[in-house]
Amino acid sequence: MENMAEEELLPLEKEEVEVAQVQVPTPARDSAGVPAAAPDSALDSAPTPASAPAPAPAPAQAPALSPSLASAPEEAKSKRHISIQRQLADLEKLAFVTEGNFDCASSLNSDNLDAGNRQACPLCPKEKFRACNSHKLRRHLQNLHWKVSVEFEGYRMCICHLPCRPVKPNIIGEQISSKMGAHYHCIICSATITRRTDMLGHVRRHMNKGETKSSYTAASTAKPPKEILKEADTDVQVCPNYSIPQKTDSYFNPKMKLNRQLIFCTLAALAEERKPLECLDAFGATGIMGLQWAKHLGNAVKVTINDLNENSVTLIQENCHLNKLKVVVDSKEKEKSDDILEEGEKNLGNVKVTKMDANVLMHLRSFDFIHLDPFGTSVNYLDSAFRNIRNLGIVSVTSTDISSLYAKAQHVARRHYGCNIVRTEYYKELAARIVVAAVARAAARCNKGIEVLFAVALEHFVLVVVRVLRGPTSADETAKKIQYLIHCQWCEERIFQKDGNMVEENPYRQLPCNCHGSMPGKTAIELGPLWSSSLFNTGFLKRMLFESLHHGLDDIQTLIKTLIFESECTPQSQFSIHAPSNLNKQEENGVFIKTTDDTTTDNYIAQGKRKSNEIITNLGKKQKTDVSTEHPPFYYNIHRHSIKGMNMPKLKKFLCYLSQAGFRVSRTHFDPMGVRTDAPLMQFKSILLKYSTPTYTGGQSESHVQSASEDTVTERVEMSVNDKAEASGCRRW
Repeated sequence: MENMAEEELLPLEKEEVEVAQVQVPTPARDSAGVPAAAPDSALDSAPTPASAPAPAPAPAQAPALSPSLASAPEEAKSKRHISIQRQLADLEKLAFVTEGNFDCASSLNSDNLDAGNRQACPLCPKEKFRACNSHKLRRHLQNLHWKVSVEFEGYRMCICHLPCRPVKPNIIGEQISSKMGAHYHCIICSATITRRTDMLGHVRRHMNKGETKSSYTAASTAKPPKEILKEADTDVQVCPNYSIPQKTDSYFNPKMKLNRQLIFCTLAALAEERKPLECLDAFGATGIMGLQWAKHLGNAVKVTINDLNENSVTLIQENCHLNKLKVVVDSKEKEKSDDILEEGEKNLGNVKVTKMDANVLMHLRSFDFIHLDPFGTSVNYLDSAFRNIRNLGIVSVTSTDISSLYAKAQHVARRHYGCNIVRTEYYKELAARIVVAAVARAAARCNKGIEVLFAVALEHFVLVVVRVLRGPTSADETAKKIQYLIHCQWCEERIFQKDGNMVEENPYRQLPCNCHGSMPGKTAIELGPLWSSSLFNTGFLKRMLFESLHHGLDDIQTLIKTLIFESECTPQSQFSIHAPSNLNKQEENGVFIKTTDDTTTDNYIAQGKRKSNEIITNLGKKQKTDVSTEHPPFYYNIHRHSIKGMNMPKLKKFLCYLSQAGFRVSRTHFDPMGVRTDAPLMQFKSILLKYSTPTYTGGQSESHVQSASEDTVTERVEMSVNDKAEASGCRRW
């Protein structure tokens, strides 16, 4: 029996010898890393039957250490990557140990010996760099890895091509392909950085913070706990680096709080028309928006939160449990949801969480309210959103591709939206009209029309909310509102191109300015196609204001009031909110509602799912009669058109002066110094000059300035415009 036991141990000893030959770069070995010492150390430490399982944990620590760093016990604790070396010779010695795969014992150097003393690169996979002779390997290591390394305190962080940092997978058809990219391993925090310039900045930030010790490395390797944030009485659990989209799957932007509150008020106003509503948050991320809907609106809404990322779906489910909401997955309630609830508490509502592509989900199901907020442009999801949206439903679109919409990347705007734009003084409203035009074209392709409820363009996002009107007649009316804009490059005057079948010889003569006659060459360009109709619905905005007061959302009340002023094009002093009084039956966008005369109450009831032909005819007549009451398109910046050498009046006083002159005027949320008015640019400058004081007089009375005749003022404005045009020998843009 003893002989049989010894015979059974023989193959085991051979395996242990082979494993010991692979495990050269361990802290107990010599820092030289010579492969000849490996068999001796392995034979000396040959396992006995009682200690055979002991060397098993050793291979797990080998890949993290390099031979040049194994001699120091303090450096061994930091577990630096093999791409971090002191000298090029230390990097070459790794080729004699293994071909770059430390996790597999079959990658023994004996394979290289059988191949004719050919070594493989330790920092490149076999598919990218095959085994070669020593002089070719040395040249490869020096030119590709060592020259582009980053130096820090005597160490070199060489570029690594191993599959240590997989790129986010790309879905191609039904297959998921992931690419491996070149990267650097940080010597301090073990982070992986792709670009060398980013790596230099990364190390510099560590040095500025004083984080250069190995103790910081051990602390940074621990997974930080998740943080819990609270917004609008809704708790949400976020991942580390939640505000950096490149470092997390579940992106949460605290700056979008205003956007989320606007969408919540929109849904709350729609929920008063008909209940229950089937709502979709197509890109959930952390699920904060859908959780607010379900928690504050209760049984009035049936919320569906969707995300394609599996980690985001898991985080959404955890946030639902955190807010005492039941999670419904594939029409089955999770059993664990009841266990999480505390005694005496009830579920606030149900939330359905799906893991699906947004286009597929919107094709499969019908919704009353759809919100699209992808990271960037949303044009890829508009066709699917309008495919199954119910009649009189609402589609809200948030676009964060600011560089293209604000004319910083004009070629991207032409590719995504099919629009030709330039940088103008009214570029934010131009961006809003671009998005509305894209939404209108997508709706028209599905035989649906839209009615814009409001459009907001702030510093970091553009939000467009539209109501869907089903039918080819509404689609035709919507398509007619997409027009081109004629923009003067000299004086910034603009006007929508008139409809007509005949081709004009010079369409730029439609501009009210005289730049095309006084300036040689082409002075104006065509922008668009753009949405040419109204951007705001006054009645719906007043209901949103009431919902914001009802739910205590104080942050957006000022913005909604500004939108109401802008939609009516009236100064703020003429606006007031009255208490609900007599109820009258009115019609808004084909929906019969019960409201007061100023439509500020929340008691309105929708009747009917589909409009009859008579209602459509009446709605068309109403839209034709209300064209004159729509707010004028675009606005003027008072600083942009100020006269040199003159002190312009205060903005509030200037609004009063324009209103006294008989023009409609209001402020705009697009620009804090913008003035929305139906006055032509010539009259705008004339009134601005009339009430401006010369700088050199130092406080000249306004009455003396007003004594000048209007003809003289007009001539001075024209002379200032001509002087600017002659001074600049090229176009403005």
